[in-house]
Amino acid sequence: MPSSLFDLWPVLGVGAIGALIPTKQDWKLRAGLGLSAALLVLFALKTWDVPVVPEDGPKEWPNLLSALIAIPLLGAGFLLFLPRQSPELLKRFTLGVLALDLLLSLSLLSVPMTKGWHFQSIKEWVPSLGIRYHVAVDGISVWLVLLTTFITPIAVFASFGSIKTRIKELCFSYLLMQGAMLCSFVALDLFLFYVAFELMLVPMYVMIGIWGGAEKIKASLKFFLYTMFGSVLLLASMLYLVWEYTRITGAPSFDLLALSRVMLPQKVQTVCFLAFALAFFIKVPMFPVHTWLPDAHVQAPTGGSVILAAIMLKVGTYGYLRFGMGLFPWAAGTMSANLAGVAVLGGILYGALCAWKQDDVKKLVAYSSVAHLGYVMLGLFSATPSAISGSILQMVNHGISTGALFLLVGVIYDRRHTRQVDEFGGLAKVMPVYAVLWLIVTFASIGVPGTNGFVGEFLVIMGTYVSPRLGRFAGIDAVLAAFGVILGAVYMLSVTQKMMFGPLSNPKNKRLADVNTRESVALAPLIVLIFVIGFFPSLFTDRMKDAVAAFDVRYRDSFELAKAHGNNPAELVTIDDASFLKGAPPLGKAAVEAARQAAAEGSK
Repeated sequence: MPSSLFDLWPVLGVGAIGALIPTKQDWKLRAGLGLSAALLVLFALKTWDVPVVPEDGPKEWPNLLSALIAIPLLGAGFLLFLPRQSPELLKRFTLGVLALDLLLSLSLLSVPMTKGWHFQSIKEWVPSLGIRYHVAVDGISVWLVLLTTFITPIAVFASFGSIKTRIKELCFSYLLMQGAMLCSFVALDLFLFYVAFELMLVPMYVMIGIWGGAEKIKASLKFFLYTMFGSVLLLASMLYLVWEYTRITGAPSFDLLALSRVMLPQKVQTVCFLAFALAFFIKVPMFPVHTWLPDAHVQAPTGGSVILAAIMLKVGTYGYLRFGMGLFPWAAGTMSANLAGVAVLGGILYGALCAWKQDDVKKLVAYSSVAHLGYVMLGLFSATPSAISGSILQMVNHGISTGALFLLVGVIYDRRHTRQVDEFGGLAKVMPVYAVLWLIVTFASIGVPGTNGFVGEFLVIMGTYVSPRLGRFAGIDAVLAAFGVILGAVYMLSVTQKMMFGPLSNPKNKRLADVNTRESVALAPLIVLIFVIGFFPSLFTDRMKDAVAAFDVRYRDSFELAKAHGNNPAELVTIDDASFLKGAPPLGKAAVEAARQAAAEGSK
């Protein structure tokens, strides 16, 4: 214990310094900044010192992921028994549950993300239907789990400053949504993923519909109906895939590792892929199924916008990578050039131009999400290791930068109850700290070197340029994506000039208060991470490289197998990756018997 405490001296020292710096502020701000600094240093120490794998393998607690999911879900259930008349108790309980989940999630960094699955847990759920509770992480999903546990408490903490009604329902919604989002990032059973995919819609629908703006009902219904339409297609394609697996093997399974063995005819694979892809494209969202997003963002409360942009949209990008590309590699590969064109023209360029013309600053940030997620999807369509790594990193970057932008928009909305750009000007004179924070996040959003946005976009563009999947369009896509970076600077610097600088002509802005304690504590961790990722990106990319390399090999091999398979009837194929198949369900009785007969005939 003494040696452990001694090893923590950087954490304790930075925490003390962070608590002492703002000497003119109250103790809550000093304590909040000190705690944020200590947690970020602890995170840096965990990521910097990559653990050494022992000879008998890494020591992993198999129930860690189950605990991360269960803590917010059980917390939501327990919250129902707390008195509605004690809002402070409800707030503290909710933040305590989320803080516990955050601290526990840091244990994921104690194990090196080598090739294969980690913290895997498998339990039979509905054996007669082949449904299992199967969760695990790898270098692809681990950062999305940590992003979820990191962003949610910040969004909740910020929400408590502006929302004063129906606190119990608000806290319940956040906790339920946290559990569902975490489950979606670790589920390897398609039925479990689908349940989590649907479950997270309900609290967000409630959040927009209750605490949203003037057109909250319209926005919440549009959000729900769009996503449900994609979910129906996802379910239909998923059931067909399970049916084919059952027909071949004689036993059903919803497990990703089992269904990855199914080689469908090319025409059928294309139809199934389009159903999966459309469901995830709506969630991302991609052009032309993106129109629900600006309405949802504008009407949602600040915390809801942060969760939606930072985490929920990543379920779409992650789902496409894990399930769309993983299950249908031939269809994904053959359509990648066309889809990349949509990502560039309809995502990066169209989103940037729409953002440029917005008068509502929150809608501007919403359209910027369409542009930034266009880079994520472009990297996935390019399907090179560097582009995929850049896409994963850009998922995290977007969550941090856009989450911070929505928090900053919420700051001025709480003071003026308007988000019209023309209503502001010269804010740097009355809100200097706010202006500095806005500039930092703006630089991150437009990808200035030294910030997190630069690294992710650079990897995506370079990976796109050399992508064999995009063929002769690779160079064009890369150049247009680079031009999108310039457009991003145009609309972000333009709104910065209008709002932060120039004359302070509106008398309503002359007495605006600068950021307060709650807002400073919520923004501080995001600001620090912008520079941590910007200056030390290898802390993040090193932990994903083995998983990305393994995925790239499986993707290319499966593509060639499907190409040779053509439109022949569906059959099972062999996957030469034991680490990927670890935990896969055994084949059905019919497949086992056929294998035995083939082996017997071969011996004769």
